[in-house]
Amino acid sequence: MSEIEHVVSCHNMHGEGPLWSPAAGALYWLDMFGGKIWKLIPTTRETKAFDPGEMVTCIGLRAGGGWVATTEKHFAFLDPEFERLEKIIGLEEGKPKARFNDGAVDRQGRFWAGTMTTEYGETSSLYRLDPDLSVHTLETGVTISNGTGWSPDNRTMYFTDSARRCINAYDFDPESGSISNKRVLVRTPENEGEPDGLTVDAEGYIWSARWDAWKICRYTPDGALDREVPVPVQFPSSVMFGGEKLDELYITSSRAWIPEGGHEKQPFAGDLLRIRPGVRGLEEPVFKG
Repeated sequence: MSEIEHVVSCHNMHGEGPLWSPAAGALYWLDMFGGKIWKLIPTTRETKAFDPGEMVTCIGLRAGGGWVATTEKHFAFLDPEFERLEKIIGLEEGKPKARFNDGAVDRQGRFWAGTMTTEYGETSSLYRLDPDLSVHTLETGVTISNGTGWSPDNRTMYFTDSARRCINAYDFDPESGSISNKRVLVRTPENEGEPDGLTVDAEGYIWSARWDAWKICRYTPDGALDREVPVPVQFPSSVMFGGEKLDELYITSSRAWIPEGGHEKQPFAGDLLRIRPGVRGLEEPVFKG
């Protein structure tokens, strides 16, 4: 495994949601609290920041071009250059302190996204937006919805419930999009941070950012800790494979929660990092709506 690389000095308030686009040969990610969407072309090191006009909490590739996304309260569409945002379905509008937080597209082209509340109560949900734009509630009683992914054989779904410090696994039916047989795959020890964004590699292992713990972790498909990778930031937020061969693991991070006076000790906080872990990722699917 390579050393940690400092890739972009973007100083995000809350970097999140990295996503690799093979068509663009680029990595996209969010500065959720800064109201920006970032793009990196690794081959040229060119970066660009877009302003979608309001908070976007996660994005997914869209088959017809552009992006499927969530704002604080809505599923939405964005054009390829993030200049036009079209809200399509509103949810959680009766909960003033609730918002969408993270999401992912499955291999059948459905967009999964979960919510959280700023009060961190167990009142949030996991939703599925189908290509016909129907919305289905798949999970309730969630604390902070985070990283979602699927096993290479498409029979297991992983979903992170951060404040409970767990990554849950479900039996997944690709045809219907239903989930069942919920079980805790990983539970992090108390006082060792919380699991955040995740991705699944081509060997079926789960990579999870460990929020407030200065590391990312790789787990076997049965939940055993395979390796830990120290990172120079206290709040790594998410991970995503990218690069032409999908053999580069990008890491977003946050600086919004660093205690006053602590930024000098972690100058890379909020920046984009990368490792070359010796394994490849899986290509991210596209939303078919």
